[in-house]
Amino acid sequence: MKITTKQFQILTDINLVWDFLVETYDWKKDSGRPAPFFEHAIKASWMDSSYSFLDRIWFDGDKVIAFVYYEAPVTDIYFNVRKGYEFLADELIDYAVTKMPSFGNNQQLILFDGQQFLKDAAAKRGFNQVYECTDMIFDFKNELNYALPKGYHFVESEDIDICKLSKLCWYGFDHGDKGDFININKYDDSLDWTPAKSHKDCLSDWNAPLPHSTHQYDIVIADKNEEYVCFSGMWWIPENKLAYMEPLCTSPEHRKKGLAAAALTKHYHRMKALGASHMTGGENLFYKKIGYEDGYHLTFWKMN
Repeated sequence: MKITTKQFQILTDINLVWDFLVETYDWKKDSGRPAPFFEHAIKASWMDSSYSFLDRIWFDGDKVIAFVYYEAPVTDIYFNVRKGYEFLADELIDYAVTKMPSFGNNQQLILFDGQQFLKDAAAKRGFNQVYECTDMIFDFKNELNYALPKGYHFVESEDIDICKLSKLCWYGFDHGDKGDFININKYDDSLDWTPAKSHKDCLSDWNAPLPHSTHQYDIVIADKNEEYVCFSGMWWIPENKLAYMEPLCTSPEHRKKGLAAAALTKHYHRMKALGASHMTGGENLFYKKIGYEDGYHLTFWKMN
């Protein structure tokens, strides 16, 4: 056995990493993040990908066996490790501590229940658990049946208007306090999150989608005035029987009307017919209310 490593290269390694994350995914054993978690973020405007050269891949021969990477913020470090290579724990934690972004001791390691070997290695290195949360999962052995409220309708994927979608995302993700959704086509090199950046994020993802994105399964709901009021994205990973729902937002004035539940119901019926066995959610109590159950358990570790 000869273990080697290389730094992640964004232009050449995206498929390599995707395949590894798909091969090692096991949601019931809580073994780490699924593949869309990494790919969804790598090109997003809200993600600082300028440090992606620090992400590192471990190999046994030609086989990828481990991946250490960050998401947002850059000081949040994640680990995916192939079964049988848990002995690399100390090396993986040491790499994260010495090479990955920290910036004023802000680094935290996000570890899952199926990664006890990493928790032990982190504790030896002086880390303590400081926080925990659970992202909900909807198991398709159950049923999800919430009707679309009157006065609303689903928009066919081929008819989606990207400007309307950008506007919905601006207000649906509560950025309205930063200003109105205007000047969306101006050049913007500021450090602030602006309508122009938000629109560019939607436009680039729509016109030049990521290699494994499946926008044909996205859900958009409009009101009677054809304004978009709810959006739910969907990544379909047949190898994992996984319906990875990301993102989800509802326009503030249309919340608490059952739109998100109706969107997830449409996902449920569509993705179950394709062979999906489960669908992701978040930690918000909304998910539990409509029938989601505990899924990924995340623990956050910081240096003493």
